[in-house]
Amino acid sequence: MSDPAAPSDARQAARERARALREQHRRQDRRRRLIVTGSVVLGTLLILAIVATVLVSLSRPTARGPLNMISDGIKIGAGLKAEPTAALQPGEQPVASKKNPRTVLDIKIYVDYLCQDCGAFMRTNGDQLRAFTKSGAATVEIHPIAVLTSKSDGTQYSLRAANAAACVAELSPDDFFDFDLALFRRQPKENSGGLTSEQLLSRAEGAGVGHLVQVRRCVRDVRFRSWVQAATTRALSGPLPGVNLPSIKQTPTILVNGKQFVYGRNLDAQDFAAFMQEVAGDEFTAEPSPTPTPSGSATAGPSSTPTP
Repeated sequence: MSDPAAPSDARQAARERARALREQHRRQDRRRRLIVTGSVVLGTLLILAIVATVLVSLSRPTARGPLNMISDGIKIGAGLKAEPTAALQPGEQPVASKKNPRTVLDIKIYVDYLCQDCGAFMRTNGDQLRAFTKSGAATVEIHPIAVLTSKSDGTQYSLRAANAAACVAELSPDDFFDFDLALFRRQPKENSGGLTSEQLLSRAEGAGVGHLVQVRRCVRDVRFRSWVQAATTRALSGPLPGVNLPSIKQTPTILVNGKQFVYGRNLDAQDFAAFMQEVAGDEFTAEPSPTPTPSGSATAGPSSTPTP
């Protein structure tokens, strides 16, 4: 004889199993929702962290400039001694050098060490620039820029050479004038690989640059890369510190007491000496002679500045 309570017990057991399954499904759904929500939150936080890192990286200022070049150039005076200055800090604009006395010529030169006209000008006028500066008749402020970085067979020679100049300006500033001239002797041609880092250091040693261990590290690390790039951009976009010329249109750009020296096809040391005498007028210091024997002759014309 069958038990009439059995179907009822079976139904009850089935309901309990169904309820247990529903509860299990609810717990599983809740767990899945928590996992999905957590994943979304973590993913969002990760994206925010990446965005924040990128923004911080983009807004992070570039490295400081070299010591003794707060104007983006190094000013050399009597005895070929450099004028000491603080470093240009990230985000700051270059500060114009202190004005010279009326009787001292203020010569500013913007150069690229791969620029052939720059080399011709410096080789031709190096002796008289040295004489004027060493005697105190003039100051020479040299601004290394890198407008021909793409013209060195992939080696970025213009940038590396300007960086080497910045290294010397910071670590051995009183030897800068000689190092600058050394870079223009046996100057590499455009579209060549330029000088290697070791060759740059060899030029520095030959020019009597001191603190070579530190200079070597600075040159090899290209420590002032970002400053060279920023200084080049500032020169091309202007304004230039301490002069009325809006910006650099060619290399070399040579300014004497703020007036630009525009040279012709036949570059001659006498032309530049006459220009200096004309600018200075009666205030020009008679010694040293404004017409020393040129160190060499060269043929060059104005060079248009390419996009860096």
